[in-house]
Amino acid sequence: MTAPALRIVIAEDSVVLREGLVALLADRGHEICAAVADADALLAAVAQHRPDVTVVDVRMPPSFTDEGLRAAIELRREHPGTGVMVFSQYVETRYATRLLAAGAAGVGYLLKDRVADVAEFADALARVAAGGTALDPEVVSQLLAAGRRGQGLAALTERERAVLALMAEGRSNAAIAATLVVSAGAVEKHVASIFAKLGLPPSQGDNRRVLAVLRLLGS
Repeated sequence: MTAPALRIVIAEDSVVLREGLVALLADRGHEICAAVADADALLAAVAQHRPDVTVVDVRMPPSFTDEGLRAAIELRREHPGTGVMVFSQYVETRYATRLLAAGAAGVGYLLKDRVADVAEFADALARVAAGGTALDPEVVSQLLAAGRRGQGLAALTERERAVLALMAEGRSNAAIAATLVVSAGAVEKHVASIFAKLGLPPSQGDNRRVLAVLRLLGS
């Protein structure tokens, strides 16, 4: 089934990468509302176009430190219905933690190298636009390594940690089952065990998958 077309705003200071993203996403049928080079232009473009999702470089002018990240956090606060996909050249878990501090729904954090896998990148962008989560496997790996002594995380088995890592990447149970080459029923049992060990009881108001990811980040 063809993924629905998305309305997208891109913020990337590199002309080559910015134009490459525009071409790549337009070729897949998406509408590029704006493609800008700095955080101020990003905020203005989102306010004007109200896109489904944004692609934001962490480091942009003038200081090339965290302008993009700060703009992404502001977008999440001012436009909660717009998904935010943040790009980074390197694994910076502190930025991922700041980005997800207000919740993991509708947010992604990927390394720029992931664009090379066009299908994977497009899938991650669609998940974020739909209110899901997409964390780079390298970011998840570092978070898991840092969180081995975190509350509840130490009690997880290696298989449960693998399942939690894939949950953090935004994978569905079916996708997790396919990746780990196990049955859907086995994944459901692992997920239930993860929730129990992390102290996440059933709740109508909370997405426990998101809460589990946040527990990982908070570790």
